[in-house]
Order: sequence, then C-alpha cells, then structure tokens
Amino acid sequence: MQLSITHTTRYTYDEPVHYALQKVRLIPRDSSQQRIADWHVEINGGQREVSYHDQHGNVTDLVSADIGVTEITITASGRVETFDTAGVLGQVYGAVPLWHYCQPTPLTKPGEGIVALAQDLKGAGDQLAALHALSAKIAETVKYGTGQTYAATDAEAALAGGQGVCQDHAHILIAAARSAGVPARYVSGYLMMDDRVDQDATHAWAEAHVAHLGWVGFDVSNGQCPDERYVRIAVGRDYREAAPISGLRHGAGDESMIVSLQVQQ
Repeated sequence: MQLSITHTTRYTYDEPVHYALQKVRLIPRDSSQQRIADWHVEINGGQREVSYHDQHGNVTDLVSADIGVTEITITASGRVETFDTAGVLGQVYGAVPLWHYCQPTPLTKPGEGIVALAQDLKGAGDQLAALHALSAKIAETVKYGTGQTYAATDAEAALAGGQGVCQDHAHILIAAARSAGVPARYVSGYLMMDDRVDQDATHAWAEAHVAHLGWVGFDVSNGQCPDERYVRIAVGRDYREAAPISGLRHGAGDESMIVSLQVQQ
C-alpha cells in the first residue's frame, strides 16, 4: 500500500522566544514493513543544528528556534510503501541489547495491578498467544478515551484509572511484558484510519520480542497487530524515548501547540 502523509506541528508563543531546542524524531526508516519512497522535514522559525541516530537507531534532529520568533512550524511529509507482515518486524537488532528493553522506566514501572495482569504471560508455553491474550485483556480493562490521562501518566496509574489512549495502552502492555521477563518497547508512528483523513495526533503501539520471531507489534487500542496501514517512526523504552517532538524553552509567556496530520492512500 502507498501512503501519503503530511504532519505539521505548530508552536506559537505569547512572547518572543529567547531560546528553544526541540528533539525531532520524524524520519521513518526502511524495514520489512515499509519502504520510504520520499520524505522530508521542513522547519520554519528555526534551523536544524545536528542530525544523528540515537541509541535506538531513530533518526533524530536537534532543531533550535531563531532568536525572537513567536512561531515555529515543523512539517514532515512524504510517501511510504507499506507491507502487511502480520505485525512481525522480525529479528532486527541494533546497538541496544534485548535486556535493555526489560528494564522499567518511570512511565512503565509495574505495580501490583500490572504484575497481576501479566501472570498468564510469565512462563507461557505459547508466548505469542499469551501476548495476544494480554493485549485483549488490557483493551477490556482500560477503555479507550481521552481526558483521563496525560503525557506523564504512568502505566500503573492508567490501569487503575480504567481509561486511556494509545500511549497508555502501549505503556501497560510494555510494563506487563517486562514484568514477565519479555523484552518490550514503545513505537510511535502513523495509522491510516478507515473513516477519516485528518487526524489530531500521531499513533502509538507496543512491540514485544518473541522467541524465533523477533519483534512483534501489538496495537491494543485497535485490537490488532500493525498491518499495511501503519508507518513506524521511532522506538524507545517508553513515550519519552520515542516521542516525535520533545524539547525545552527559555523565555516568558505561554506556549500553545497545534498538530495537523493527514494520512491517506
């Protein structure tokens, strides 16, 4: 499938910016699930200081704001050919060892609820089937809904609240898998929806490492493994390590952010 994507993030400020630096992970890479036909990132109100691959292999740009600007716009766009691999990325490894994806982070630290959720996965004979069952159980326990959680909500809190978004679902599955000894990680990316072109946010799902298969994706929010409608951008141990854009700013005044996203064939 050929997907066309345009993703614009616009920051506006009440007062001129003295200093701002954004870490931008908006460049997808080729894999067994996708081939990048054309892609570019355009920056208005700032400039790219350096580009590098982070510890997870994500293509990362550091973008600084021009002095005195009141608006910064970052637009990623291009065409990606995607393939349905039933969610299996495969045995693809980089500099980060598998044990690193078993380590908890502040957002994925398991509590009693998550440990209990993962009991059937621990020592399961059919690990893949157990992960599918875990994903379904999370979706049943934590209903999809906005307004209940925010970017800093950890997995245990989202589980206890009983409602969350794709970020929360991914964090819960990751935390549960790790508590059972299964390496797991967070994936940020895009999803072409069947009922709309315009979206107001990127998507997120989890990947777990399954013996003899390698990395396998699980989209808890949609009850499926990623197929040809998905585009992977970045991975990390949690949202903070795979966020499309994150950064810091010095200066007075309030900041507002508007995201515009179109994903279509």
